[in-house]
Amino acid sequence: NKPSWGDLPKADVLSQSLTVTPAEIVKNHTNYYEFTFNKTDSTSLAQNLQTDPWSVEIIGEVEKPGVYHLEDLLSQQSLQEYIYRFRCVEAWSMVVPWVGFPLASLLKMVKPLSSAQFVKFTAIYDPNVMPNQKVNAMLEWPYVEGLRIDEAMHPLTILAVGMYGESMPKQNGAPLRLVVPWKYGFKSIKAIVKIELMKRAPITTWNKFSSNDYGFYSNV
Repeated sequence: NKPSWGDLPKADVLSQSLTVTPAEIVKNHTNYYEFTFNKTDSTSLAQNLQTDPWSVEIIGEVEKPGVYHLEDLLSQQSLQEYIYRFRCVEAWSMVVPWVGFPLASLLKMVKPLSSAQFVKFTAIYDPNVMPNQKVNAMLEWPYVEGLRIDEAMHPLTILAVGMYGESMPKQNGAPLRLVVPWKYGFKSIKAIVKIELMKRAPITTWNKFSSNDYGFYSNV
């Protein structure tokens, strides 16, 4: 169900002079390889993904590991609108008004240990719904990404639950995705089900597939 967002405050982190990309373009031009290798079919294919109820498992170098229901997490967060330029390694970009909250806010809630140096994110694995997972196409599934702990705690790094003032479309990563505006889009993992704080850098999906083309940091 759509949260009661009302008039969302805008995070004072980026120039409001950015021209927002029309919503219909963003909703129908996605890279969601679990479903398809083209940019349009996931708009329909992703609708079969069950996103409610949703839980996130948080483990590793934290004081308060556990499985957290998304609605409980959101009840403790203040949602804001973040207008970011979203850049792809394929040389296209969009300006998206995300709705979300700082990842740091969630991490502080579970209290990272001093040994936590990296954060690993894992996306949902549902081969009965995701065709390319079922046939084990191209990449190793589930999709995995990672950040250094200082990057994860940066105020610009957010967990997004919506865009354009509405709930996140399934093809864009519902119900919970990462958005890191200074990194290329493949770092902003969709449909997160697990967050692990680690002592060492995780092996991430695209970096494992082609380390020369997809670096772990992948800053723009």
